[in-house]
Amino acid sequence: MKKRHVLWAAAALALVPAAFAQPNSKPLRIVSSFSPGGPVDFVARALAEQLGHELKRPVIVENKPGANGALGAMETLRAGADGSTLWITSVGAAAVNPSLHDKLPYNTQRDFAPVSLVANNVEVFVIQASDPATDAAAFVKSAKADKASTPMASSGSGSIPHLALIQLEESTGARFLHVPYKGMAPAFTDLMGGQVKGVFADVAAVIPQVNGGRLKAVGIASSKRHPGLPQVKTFEEQGIKAVDTNNWYALFASAKAPAPVREQLNTAVRAALANPELSAKLLRGGAEPKSSSPQELAALLKADTAKWTALIKSRNVKADE
Repeated sequence: MKKRHVLWAAAALALVPAAFAQPNSKPLRIVSSFSPGGPVDFVARALAEQLGHELKRPVIVENKPGANGALGAMETLRAGADGSTLWITSVGAAAVNPSLHDKLPYNTQRDFAPVSLVANNVEVFVIQASDPATDAAAFVKSAKADKASTPMASSGSGSIPHLALIQLEESTGARFLHVPYKGMAPAFTDLMGGQVKGVFADVAAVIPQVNGGRLKAVGIASSKRHPGLPQVKTFEEQGIKAVDTNNWYALFASAKAPAPVREQLNTAVRAALANPELSAKLLRGGAEPKSSSPQELAALLKADTAKWTALIKSRNVKADE
């Protein structure tokens, strides 16, 4: 009789996922669609250290930039369905790409399962430090009075900075000359050199230049001010409506990853982001730490996909070739 009980117990244990039957020592990979040294990379690496403590397993970050985020997405899907590889991305690769690229090799809502939001990452509008405008409203007023088109940079056609610029045009009636760059670094260089007059950028990407006095921040594209730039008014405070752009960062797993594993990861991410030291580190870098439930992230992804698809189609925005 005792032998039979032992056999049943062994059979039951065999049905328990390995991640719960014993500690998981396999490293957790976080695949980033962006280059080392950028704002997403900064957030990923800061999170990885604390996440490793929460999970009691190694957490490593791998950069797979290129193809507008598709390389990172596909690397995550190829890695398998055990939940040991996560994709960290901004809203662009997750919610904007589907309407920009007809032959995108992945569908975020179909192929990926939300794990957690990691950071809110609103856009800030920056201009030359020498520009006489003291806020975005004054800059727009001056631009509308100028008969020549005001050149405005972005990190590429269809990027969140470009879409924020379109929001500003539609809200104010201004018309700018869009100058797309291959990334934000050359856009900043030409802005400081006077070739363009302004650009929208992630707070995390531009806060060193703003705090160093090399660029002037004049408007926050959010419903509330950013804790890293509390002196900068929102567009709404300046009487400019509907310029509200959150280039959030989030973690996704393969949709085939077991639900219990995804729930475990969500719990660990939320605990990591609640750590005061990590939270302070992210804020100093310009990223506003923000976790979520998988359901909340799924709803945000769906809403932003619809929002940006409508704007892209209404303005016939095409991605850079």
